[in-house]
Amino acid sequence: MFFTTHVSDPLAAAVASTVLRVIERDGLVARAQLLGGRLRDGLLDLQRRFDVIGDVRGRGLLQGIELVTDLETKEPANDLGRAVTKACLEHGLHMNIVQLPGMGGIFRIAPPLTVTEGELDSGLAIIAKALEVH
Repeated sequence: MFFTTHVSDPLAAAVASTVLRVIERDGLVARAQLLGGRLRDGLLDLQRRFDVIGDVRGRGLLQGIELVTDLETKEPANDLGRAVTKACLEHGLHMNIVQLPGMGGIFRIAPPLTVTEGELDSGLAIIAKALEVH
């Protein structure tokens, strides 16, 4: 099976062990929880401002929003998703959009654990700007 090539590789194990130590040493789990709350609050604020955001969901710094054409039916806003993705990228924010049929308005937002509050706020402002023009 192709995925077991490095399953017992001591180098990969040493790297993984080091990563886990850094996560614990730097308190990155607590940081993700704290900053994730800030991100979620910002996304919920955007949902109150823009009636095309049908759902906000996630945990910690892994959050998602779903753009819809109708809040009651929750019909995905595929074209809007593509337009918002493009506008965000033009303003310096890479958004991960699901490109499967019927899911073109779902954004996965996963900033790095080292993201700053200012960077989160800037990203939220870019999303708002992209939604305002569409």
